[in-house]
Amino acid sequence: MSLPPDFEKRVRRVALENAVEHAGSAGVGPVVARLLATDPSVRTQAAEVRTLVSTVVAEFRGLPVAELEDRLAALGGAEPERAKEAKPEGAHFPELLGAIPGKVVLRMAPFPSGGLHIGNGRMLFVNQYYKTRYHGKLLLVFDDTIGSEEKRVETEFFDMILGDLELAGIQPDEVRYKSDLIPRHYPWARRVIEKGGAYVCRCPAELLRDNRLHSRACPERSQTSEETLEEWDRMLANAYAPGEAVLRLRTDLADPDPAFRDRVLFRISDLDHPRVGHRFRVWPLLEFSWAVDDVELGVTHVIRGKDLVVEDRMERFIWDLLGIQGPPFLHWGLLRVREAKVAKSKAYREVKSGIYDGWADPRTWSLRSLDRRGISMDALREFTLSFGLSLADIEVPAETLYAENRQRIDATTVRRSFVPDPVKVEVEAYPFDLSHVTLPNHPDRIELGTRRVRAGPSFYLAHRDVAAHAGAEVRLKDLINLRLPGEVPGPGGTLSATFTSRPNQRLPRLQWVGATEAVPVDVLGVDGAHSTGVGEAELGSARPRDILQFERVGFVRVEGDWMPGTRPLRVVYGHP
Repeated sequence: MSLPPDFEKRVRRVALENAVEHAGSAGVGPVVARLLATDPSVRTQAAEVRTLVSTVVAEFRGLPVAELEDRLAALGGAEPERAKEAKPEGAHFPELLGAIPGKVVLRMAPFPSGGLHIGNGRMLFVNQYYKTRYHGKLLLVFDDTIGSEEKRVETEFFDMILGDLELAGIQPDEVRYKSDLIPRHYPWARRVIEKGGAYVCRCPAELLRDNRLHSRACPERSQTSEETLEEWDRMLANAYAPGEAVLRLRTDLADPDPAFRDRVLFRISDLDHPRVGHRFRVWPLLEFSWAVDDVELGVTHVIRGKDLVVEDRMERFIWDLLGIQGPPFLHWGLLRVREAKVAKSKAYREVKSGIYDGWADPRTWSLRSLDRRGISMDALREFTLSFGLSLADIEVPAETLYAENRQRIDATTVRRSFVPDPVKVEVEAYPFDLSHVTLPNHPDRIELGTRRVRAGPSFYLAHRDVAAHAGAEVRLKDLINLRLPGEVPGPGGTLSATFTSRPNQRLPRLQWVGATEAVPVDVLGVDGAHSTGVGEAELGSARPRDILQFERVGFVRVEGDWMPGTRPLRVVYGHP
């Protein structure tokens, strides 16, 4: 998919406007954020938008402001302020079938095996959206069936998920636990058996899979209802060990979907449950449990991912068998953030093993990790809802979410100087009167004030910048011009440079940090790796959970458990 034909012209106009506002230096991030925020049609192509913006900004870099103004005037001047487009509710969020305002009951059903992650966004925000739209109720029902050896229910995850909901601004009207509802399921199983809809199967798992694949019936499938009831009572009376018997739904063995052929309704487990211990040995599988609970709990509409259509069929099959009218289903397609490799089972293993730094490790892409990076839940909500309720699977780059967050934090986030992998530079003939310089805390927000920054004659520059401009004349941003030597030491080394002049010239601009009182900084990246650098002395006044913008690096958040005054300052990278 290509960008709209006239989109490049708008990119140039917005980039020129940004460059004129910032003394000739346009910012790629703010330009991308504005374009994505005011034109939802290109949000799924955020990566392409950023590439185009980077190219255009590079084309304008170094041009005099007067020339930039002339070019902007030729394109019609600054474009009129665009209001951020609202979500067209009717088109993207259809009416709930038969919904009565004030009577709608929805449910969320997380399995308590880990924290909620970015992939759970639609479950949270779409259900909350419809709850608000219809003035209804939203139930949180923990799907805490017994699980398996590989996927265990653990006590800590109940409170963790409740904390995640609070973080996301979601307030369920009731909190229920499937493990408390198990006694309700047994009478339903009996009714299904009496209708001839189920049988107790004792086939080994391998034989069962082969029979289902080839549409063959197992010997027990011919049981009468009376025989199945006897076997069912034996299951409840602990006559069978785990794996020896299951209650199976009797469906069409020739069903086009092998997964729907005679699916399991109940199984036996001796695993210890963190809430009910060994009170129950015969546990329903999720499809059967929801056929029961969606009716028993009074759920009026089920809104969930289209990957659960087999579960829909199971519920409807059971309701039809028993002559029950269950709630309708509404689905969404998969919404995937390209860079987010979300796998709760993998995250569980890595957290338990200590490879990940808990559930807030950036690699989990959990809600807690996004908050740790300074990405607001309001931004995640807007990002999630901006795609509506489409059945189409959508994959977007993380930049789309970042642009949404940038809109919220850019105007109130102070700028600070930081250089990674620093090289110390001693400047010969440095002007004695430039020991300090006053810089704005934000290039556009005068109300955020200024700070007095310690300058030379000793500076830290990023090794990559020094290496890229070895032997060249460069400008230290907002300060002086100097000439670098041709030989460049590695990170941590020292070199001598020569002062050349003060006036702002068309030279490469380098970020710098005054060496006196520089603050060591540890940066935790999205990939879980730590990198180091130094920042300006003003970082010494940072506080836990502050959001800052490191110039030429991006937005970061100070770690919540960092102790003010300790070194290094510990921050987590958010996004560009």
